Amino acid sequence: MASFVTEVLASSGKLEKEDLSCKISKMSRKVEDTKEEVCDMINKKYGDFLPSLKGSEELMVQVDEVSKEMDVLKNCVETDVQQNIHVAVAENAKLKQQLEKNTIVITMLRHLKRYNMHFHSAMQEFNKALLDKKYVVAANQLEKARASVDSLKGWKTSQLPLLSALSSELTVQRENLIYHLGDEWKRLVIWRLPSSKEPAGLKSFLKVELNLSHACSKDEEPKPPALLCCVLQALAIQGDLQHKIKLFSQVLLKTMLKPLVMYPSLSVRVTGEGTVLALQCLKESNEERSTPSQVYSKLLLVLRTLHSHLLDVSIGDKKLSAILGELIWEDISQCIIHECLLYSIPNNSSQLEKYNTVIKETEEFEKCLKEMEYLQGDSTDLLKYARDVNCHFASKKCKDVIVAARKLMTSKMHNTVKITPDYKLRLPKLPAPASALKVKQETTKDEMRMENTKQLSATTLCLPACRISESVQQLMELALHTLCEAVGSSTHCALQLFFTVRNVFQLFYDVVPTYHKENLLKFPHLAAIQHNNCMYLAHHLLTLGHHYRAHLPHPLSEGIATFVDMVPGFRKLGAQCFLAQMNVQRAELLERLSTAHNFCNLDDDDNYIAASKAVRQVIHQLKQLGTVWQDVLPVSIYCKAMGNLLNTAISEVIAKIMMLEDISSEDGEHLHTLCQTLIEEGPLVFIPLAEENKNRKYQEEVPLYVRKWSTFKEVVIVLRANLQEIVDRWADGKGPLALEFSSSEVKNLIRALFQNTERRAAALTKIK
Repeated sequence: MASFVTEVLASSGKLEKEDLSCKISKMSRKVEDTKEEVCDMINKKYGDFLPSLKGSEELMVQVDEVSKEMDVLKNCVETDVQQNIHVAVAENAKLKQQLEKNTIVITMLRHLKRYNMHFHSAMQEFNKALLDKKYVVAANQLEKARASVDSLKGWKTSQLPLLSALSSELTVQRENLIYHLGDEWKRLVIWRLPSSKEPAGLKSFLKVELNLSHACSKDEEPKPPALLCCVLQALAIQGDLQHKIKLFSQVLLKTMLKPLVMYPSLSVRVTGEGTVLALQCLKESNEERSTPSQVYSKLLLVLRTLHSHLLDVSIGDKKLSAILGELIWEDISQCIIHECLLYSIPNNSSQLEKYNTVIKETEEFEKCLKEMEYLQGDSTDLLKYARDVNCHFASKKCKDVIVAARKLMTSKMHNTVKITPDYKLRLPKLPAPASALKVKQETTKDEMRMENTKQLSATTLCLPACRISESVQQLMELALHTLCEAVGSSTHCALQLFFTVRNVFQLFYDVVPTYHKENLLKFPHLAAIQHNNCMYLAHHLLTLGHHYRAHLPHPLSEGIATFVDMVPGFRKLGAQCFLAQMNVQRAELLERLSTAHNFCNLDDDDNYIAASKAVRQVIHQLKQLGTVWQDVLPVSIYCKAMGNLLNTAISEVIAKIMMLEDISSEDGEHLHTLCQTLIEEGPLVFIPLAEENKNRKYQEEVPLYVRKWSTFKEVVIVLRANLQEIVDRWADGKGPLALEFSSSEVKNLIRALFQNTERRAAALTKIK
């Protein structure tokens, strides 16, 4: 009996469990079927675009009923599991896991229902607003639909096909909206531009036109049309406004604003109640650059028109004009600086005060831009540039001075001017500084007492008469003018100008010897001029700083303003240049004398002709040099140079004669003739002055400039003298011959000239 009851109870529990399992299985299938139907419905709605809203609502009701049945079944399962946990833990755990999975699916379906309704509603409102051209509403509804999709993506449903369908639909509709907004923008803002193949220039810019459609009526104040405001705000909501305005700003800058700055003859024509802006050329301007006031007025006309009819729209907390200003200001301000303000800077310090007008015009220009909200902040690069006119004036002046100086340095050197001892630099009259006046008053009383009765010559410390390059004279005048600009300027400006003058002279030191290197070696005339140029600059650099020092601001007035340190360099440069030319001429003289066959065997006609030709060539070269350097070099330098070259020639002749071991009577006669030619015509190469009668003095002073002249004359005398005459001129080592030659040299000369006889031996014994 007990076993029967036990079997009955066990059978009853088993049947109940089997019934519960069956119910859960059926419920799982029911849930899966419902899930498939819901997904199918959504796919048909947004994937295949089939109308099924009613079926969707019925399915949602079915989902709710299944959800309630699941709650009841869940409670039943949980109660059964708790009562029979010790019997079927594993089986009930599996059932609970299946149930939790179904619960998650049901929860997801609830979210799908809610967000699907939001998405569907937003898309319906979007389509309606788009048809009515309510672009702001359409953009907002599209953002709501995007928010619904983003919320669904937050769930673990990203693998569901319906999410890709919703995202695809959202992308298509956004592109549709952007296309409509772009189309409206093109109708409201119409550009007419020249062909891209046409070269940029004044003629091409005359074809530029900007048409702002749908402007307000005549009675209303100018303002952007409502449709334009909607389009701009909708673009901002969709995040495409910045890109659109950037493209607009690029075209505006390239085809309208920058050309107005760069071309003085271009102006703006505004027609159609301010709705059409076009560039026009009223008249050909002779000016190369526009004045700042012209540029500012043209730009303001364009920007005011754009502000009134296009840009006076609030986008969030900013005006559209502020967005455009951020995009164009840097480019347009740099264009104004480099194409206008740079060329408006005065060339003279006396015009700096007038530049205050430009500063005020720049301030007014920026003030107007700030009122229209194109500009934010207080100070800009444009205004800073205008206010720093002193620095820019100094920089421009320095640049112009360096360019002008380099042009002078690379010009032709042979255009010369005559410099005389009474020549003076045209120094400007500068106001005497207070310190100088005080010192002058104190020293006036003692002036007569300290005066020396012996005065220096009027030409003392004056530059000797010579010729210098006209370009060097102009270079010095440029330096004087620049230093005058520094007087009365600000400290920064004066420092820049002063050191620019120093740089000019340093540039001369570096550039001229390099640029004219070949010509300075090739042409003696240019070498002499370069020597004079350097001495001229060195002469005036001695006192140039002293003349201006007291009139320059601190610290220049404390002793920095000097050029004395550059004087030795210029003197050395001039001397090196002329010495290089002297070496060239000396080498040519020696080369010509080398063709004389060492003046030996002159009884041979060929040898004599060669020697005679060499001597003639030497004299011809010296005369040519004398003519080239005539009236160019200072007289003292001229005489020293010609004397040095003539001395080189006769020294070579003396050396060759002294080397001869045997001189026949005929050879001696020929040598005497050749040497006599040098003695007669040598002095004639000294023609430093153009007036012939004034050159006689220097021709008579040949021994002063030709060191070996007396030696050479003694050689000529010895060549025709007899033994007794030679002994007499030696005069026991006290005669003129002994002053020029040593005893061994005289003996060698006697042995070469005379045969070995008792008389020669007697004469040689007297030469001691």
